[in-house]
Amino acid sequence: MSTAPETAFVTTTRVSCDGAKDIPGGAALGHPRVWLEIDEHGYVDCGYCDKRFVLKGGPADDAVSDMDISAGSSNTPHP
Repeated sequence: MSTAPETAFVTTTRVSCDGAKDIPGGAALGHPRVWLEIDEHGYVDCGYCDKRFVLKGGPADDAVSDMDISAGSSNTPHP
């Protein structure tokens, strides 16, 4: 059984991810640092570790608790 990917709430549309921010030993245990741009949906997922970055106050911020944004659309309600 796998765990859900981590979600980080951020205040800028450009974010970096190295997959090891909270791991002792740092980036040597993560993945190469990548820079990601949050789009009009209000979130972006890291292609290496699936960590989701959600823009605070953006369209996906409210959607995290009451809508499914995993399908690439911030207007797909939960069943």
